[in-house]
Amino acid sequence: MDEITIIGGGLAGVEAAWQVLQRQGRVRLFEMKPVRFSPAHKSEKLAELVCSNSLKSMSSASASGLLKAEMKLLGSLLMEAAESFRVPAGQALAVDRERFSSCITERLVSHPGFELVREEVVRIPEAGTVIIATGPLTSEALAMEIERLTGSSRLYFYDAIAPVVFADSIDMQIVFRASRYGRGGDDYLNCPLTREEYERFHEQLLKAETVPLREFEQARFFEGCLPVEEMARRGKDTLAFGPMKPVGLRDPRTGREPYAVVQLRQEDICSELYGMVGFQTRLRYPEQERIFRSIPGLSRAVFARLGSMHRNTYLDSPRLLAPDFSLRQKPMLFFAGQLTGVEGYLESAATGMAVGIFALLKSRGMEPRPIPRESALGSLVRYVTTAGSGEFSPMNVNFGLLPPLAGKVPRRLKNQLLSERALKSMAEYADWLNSKLPLK
Repeated sequence: MDEITIIGGGLAGVEAAWQVLQRQGRVRLFEMKPVRFSPAHKSEKLAELVCSNSLKSMSSASASGLLKAEMKLLGSLLMEAAESFRVPAGQALAVDRERFSSCITERLVSHPGFELVREEVVRIPEAGTVIIATGPLTSEALAMEIERLTGSSRLYFYDAIAPVVFADSIDMQIVFRASRYGRGGDDYLNCPLTREEYERFHEQLLKAETVPLREFEQARFFEGCLPVEEMARRGKDTLAFGPMKPVGLRDPRTGREPYAVVQLRQEDICSELYGMVGFQTRLRYPEQERIFRSIPGLSRAVFARLGSMHRNTYLDSPRLLAPDFSLRQKPMLFFAGQLTGVEGYLESAATGMAVGIFALLKSRGMEPRPIPRESALGSLVRYVTTAGSGEFSPMNVNFGLLPPLAGKVPRRLKNQLLSERALKSMAEYADWLNSKLPLK
């Protein structure tokens, strides 16, 4: 049987591994934890979720919902585990992090074709089929090796992690349960702020001390994961129209819509932990505790985890990678996940699936068939591997990546029709794939 080497045990690495294993291949996966941890990782388990426990919307009207449906058609291990350990989050798919990672780790380790090697890789293997899925926190040694191999300077941006609060430290006399517009029942906790409270909070963020960047680093934030203090600097009402928007919410104590809210999302099945939605930050820890406890309902908050900031590394993929995610000058060396310039857990895992398929086909002497351009995954693959007119930057899945529909379509039907076309094309691709690489 084919053996494929995978470096990195995050979401992209495990999804790549699962595709190979389920299609009668063998995997040798290298994971540097617990020998060495990145600045953001804490668990020894594979598929650790760091920034959030949310895998975005399940709605078929959303691009992330469409991508999930496509992943199911290809036999996603992540989707199977996520649905088994789902926690309430309205229309979003949020999971119990610990149980999610434990399940995936156990499924892989128990597979007869899987070998897990706990060591840091500092040199890329010269022979065989290799997938590098080390993610945005690739170790310095391996990042230098990739730079040497590609002849390209690394690109980077900054990503931030939101704080998590223990549920029993939240004042439920002030905080109320509700979802915006009533969608998803009462899955979110809402901390209501008056205009005066919001303005004081905004002022504190502007004055707060942040963790400084090193002299040689340039701050390049990803727009979809801006630190809360960075958003505050963009204008007094940026937060009130962003993560703190109160639209569709009514404070049961007053019967009125608050001026702003801070939403908390359940992080675990036992309802013991709640994450602060949209509150990624690089504030110093004492500043976080002081400022976030000024939020109504959080005056006695006990933090299970404070926010932090880390550098995310990614490749200039359109210039370096072929359409099958292999390095142009080394056709049996593949890259997957956020290292390629996709952004988000879901997108990272989906590209891992694609690369696992491409690598296995190629290792068996077959030409990889492109994933349909009409699909969300196919469009994401195309974005990452096709040079545009400007500078390449990370991207989440969105309907704007998909090719337009023929003819004039009412706006209210556009996303539905795009989704129907995408799923039809992906179902046909899955049938073809199963004929070439049969499932066990």
